[in-house]
Amino acid sequence: MKKFMNTAETMVAESVEGFVRAHETFVMFGPERRFIRRRHLTSGKVALISGGGAGHEPMHIGFVGHGMLDAACVGHIFTSPTPSQVIAAIEAADTGAGCLLVVKNYDGDLMNFEMAIEMAGERHRLDMVIVSDDIETSRTGESRGRRGVAGTLIVEKILGAAAERGMPLDELKQLGEGLNTRIRSMGVALNGVTVPQTERTTFALEPGEMEMGVGIHGEPGHARQPFATADAVIGHLCKTIISDIAVTPGARALLFVNGLGGTPPAELYLAYNGARRFIEESGIPIERSLVGTYVTSLDMQGLSVTLALLTDEESSLWDAPVATAALCWP
Repeated sequence: MKKFMNTAETMVAESVEGFVRAHETFVMFGPERRFIRRRHLTSGKVALISGGGAGHEPMHIGFVGHGMLDAACVGHIFTSPTPSQVIAAIEAADTGAGCLLVVKNYDGDLMNFEMAIEMAGERHRLDMVIVSDDIETSRTGESRGRRGVAGTLIVEKILGAAAERGMPLDELKQLGEGLNTRIRSMGVALNGVTVPQTERTTFALEPGEMEMGVGIHGEPGHARQPFATADAVIGHLCKTIISDIAVTPGARALLFVNGLGGTPPAELYLAYNGARRFIEESGIPIERSLVGTYVTSLDMQGLSVTLALLTDEESSLWDAPVATAALCWP
């Protein structure tokens, strides 16, 4: 295994330190480097906090800044941050209006964020929104329901903008829960993930195979299929997504094509072109777009397609200014 690192044990700490030093305009370390927070907090605004294991960069640390997150906690690779990290972030980020925790629907994340709420709840007004946009786990009947994947970015952006406008905690939670029901994602990969600690690939494919329905922790999908043309692959993803989302009249569609870590921009834009054509031919006009590598699985060569159906208010919140390391528009 060849990676640009010193040791597997120090890789995350050194990477996160490099991120903070490279983006000092937006972020800084919290005490004892237990989390990353906005350099300038806004007094009286609900604080948005998220986090997860390393290996998904730029999510979540790349979304800390004006118009998105106030703090993010980073665990070891593909491992949830600890409750103590989350509590430390709550203590630092709460400026009087409480905190909303945005949590991906994974057992470890849920357990540790819920524990943090139980332990810090007497001192702070806290609530949680669970993101569950991945079609794959609902198709396979897993008990926990859909995983939280690339749709997490959309939830964090829209809630972050609403928080900047002064929306109170209970309304932010309601907004996030409603939005989550109208976001669906599905991924495909051409290789597994090489985890530095084990130096092993999470799953192996033959040269002519692809894995359909992968997760962002290197989980295999529901089917190993023969490799096909981009239009065939993207068409399958889009067809599956459309069949699982209720299209309401007047909804404004956001199409997000996300790279999983090892896919070049040229292929992502080619995939977006096919996805947009397929979805619009299905009668859903695309009014907002995002293409890039934002929610990754280390070095996985693959991509995901996310479709979000937004209200007028949510579209306005998506368009609102954001200034973070990974997303930035006026």
